[in-house]
Amino acid sequence: MSRRKTVAYAALLLCGLAPAAWGADPLAPVGVGPRPAPPPARPVVETLYGTKVTDDFRYMEALDPQTIAWMKAQGAYTRRVLDAIAPLAGVKTRTAAFSGSFGFIQAYATFGGRAFYQERAPGSDAFDLMVREPDGQVRTVIDVAALRAAHGGTPYAINYIMPSPDGSKVAAGVSAGGSEDADLFVYDAATGAQIGGPIDRAQFGPTSWSADSKTLYFIRLQELRPGASPSDKYLNVSLDAWDLRSAPVVLLGATTGRGPAFSATESPALEIIPGSSVAVLVSQNGVQNEIKVWTAPASEAARPDAPWKLLADRSEGITSLDARGDELFLLSHKDAPTFQVLVLKGGQDLTQAKVLVPARPDRVIEGVHAASDALYVTVRDGVYSHLLRIPAGTERIEEVALPVHGHAGEVFSDSRFPGVIVDMSSWTTQPTLFRYNPADGKFSEIHVGVRGDIDPAGFQVSDLKARARDGVEVPLSLIQPKGASGPQPTVVEAYGAYGISNLADFSTRRAEMMKEGITYAICHVRGGGELGEAWRLGGKDADKPNTWRDLIACGEDLVASGVTTKDKLFIIGGSAGGITMGRAMEERPELFAGVMDLVPDANSARAEFMPSGPLNIPEFGTIKTEQGFHNLYEMDAYLHVKSGVAYPAVMITTGLNDPRVAPWEPAKFAAALEAAGAPNPVLLRIDEQAGHGIGSTRTQGDLLSADEIAFVFWRSGRPGWRPDAGAETAK
Repeated sequence: MSRRKTVAYAALLLCGLAPAAWGADPLAPVGVGPRPAPPPARPVVETLYGTKVTDDFRYMEALDPQTIAWMKAQGAYTRRVLDAIAPLAGVKTRTAAFSGSFGFIQAYATFGGRAFYQERAPGSDAFDLMVREPDGQVRTVIDVAALRAAHGGTPYAINYIMPSPDGSKVAAGVSAGGSEDADLFVYDAATGAQIGGPIDRAQFGPTSWSADSKTLYFIRLQELRPGASPSDKYLNVSLDAWDLRSAPVVLLGATTGRGPAFSATESPALEIIPGSSVAVLVSQNGVQNEIKVWTAPASEAARPDAPWKLLADRSEGITSLDARGDELFLLSHKDAPTFQVLVLKGGQDLTQAKVLVPARPDRVIEGVHAASDALYVTVRDGVYSHLLRIPAGTERIEEVALPVHGHAGEVFSDSRFPGVIVDMSSWTTQPTLFRYNPADGKFSEIHVGVRGDIDPAGFQVSDLKARARDGVEVPLSLIQPKGASGPQPTVVEAYGAYGISNLADFSTRRAEMMKEGITYAICHVRGGGELGEAWRLGGKDADKPNTWRDLIACGEDLVASGVTTKDKLFIIGGSAGGITMGRAMEERPELFAGVMDLVPDANSARAEFMPSGPLNIPEFGTIKTEQGFHNLYEMDAYLHVKSGVAYPAVMITTGLNDPRVAPWEPAKFAAALEAAGAPNPVLLRIDEQAGHGIGSTRTQGDLLSADEIAFVFWRSGRPGWRPDAGAETAK
């Protein structure tokens, strides 16, 4: 026991508040065996800008064999606890049957008359790469199940695809074990034969093809020298050109000494847009939304000495763009918190740009998509999509009625051809592809994918608002089984970072919970982009506490309105949403019955030292500045764990191959909660063949969903759901 914990324990005894005063957990597991011995505390004490910081488990950051062994032992204990919940077996069967009933399509695009897409067919465990010919013939180009079988059962995933402009080829990235460490391949679309690759260090993938479809431009990670720091992994990336006949050639980057200057954290991306006379060079600075933009004639863009002309620095608030002919369309939030669309001609500078679609306070502009007939603009009213159309050569804005009241999750257009393809879904309807034909002004369904086992009529959706402690109204989406009455086990999801929005998209995980009788809510906290740039900034840096306090407000409202009670209220979130989960449960531990903290950023003050850390500094800041440290310290759940607090039950997950949040972050958080001696369970759920969840198989996802359902019913006190190794397994 560390001295810090000993002193805190003694103080509790003196106050008559020793852990025994909490009483035994009436829902404690029975017969699952002892929890593994806690890890030793080895305090590292620092004083940063006048604040004393004690880090008991800093050594875990090395992920040495001792730490990995402890994590695996915790994972095995968690598995024993969950498997001792008798009804879990039935939930596993139902979730597998439910998710397996769907046929999902993603990344749909058409080039050269061919359709390219990823498909997870009903019953399949992963997405395959498919090509459909104009006559309807379908070809499997990458069979992920075959890859897995050929590599001893290791899960594989397709991380990205990019067809060539003429439809003759398709590039794809494939990685193992959820690592996202993709190798790049190129395939002949007509035969499915591999004609290029593998090229390693291609995690970020291609940015475009040349106009003649012969050269692929892609971002490549640097080759790390022996002994390099883990945080060097994503620094000094290069833009490479690959003609498929020889090794890739470095074109631009921080270390090339030619072209525009790039910093170590910037990624150069060349965008050659089919049919456009203007090529675009973009600099992405880590996770920062705002990009830096240069332009050059498309015919000269591939030259090492291309005449790049700076169009926009990051201060101009440009977040995305598209082009058609000699026109360039820019999405910007400068002086427009809900975004505006600008248009200019190639060769013009930004001072000559016109506002094509002005900002509106009641709608957020989400994307620009150029087609030959018009510019299509996706906008949102809260979490629901609308589609605008501006005919080519005009400034007339028309609204096109979408076929589904939900969100357009993916949109595809080609500036050489008319129309647009949208992938529509809602909270209770799965994604469906529709093609808009401007000739008759109608949408027609593209019949790919298979409808799964869900009836939207079985649910009711309410668009609510919760009032935060500072008076701000926070959007709250509530989805309940039809006819639900009285307090229900309720799960509230929240994220709140990068301006990423939780929109009206379909999720089998949410649907599985709802089919089991759980009410589901999404709290659209500040830090996300649901209400525009001001909403994002309202949950960033020194204002980050608004993010978790918005979640607290949503929870309080759901209790006050009778939807649920504190002993049936759960929160769920992950990654950067781990900040939201951890700090909400620490500020209001009595409000929640349980927390599902998925691959969480739980140790924010140390996050910049993990591989993805430097790229995340634009979003979260750095401890190398005083204000940055204070912001990060405030959002750090690990450093705010206190002994003697009755935290709710927590299930923390991680994958040992996670490239985005290093596994030591959730491990340290679990160790700190366990050391604090709280009465409720702390479960560390480990998937040794997964990463951040991207690339996980359907089976892995189904098991996590089943575990979440079991955790909710167990901790809400539903009879028969307490872990009991001696109970008869439910059929």
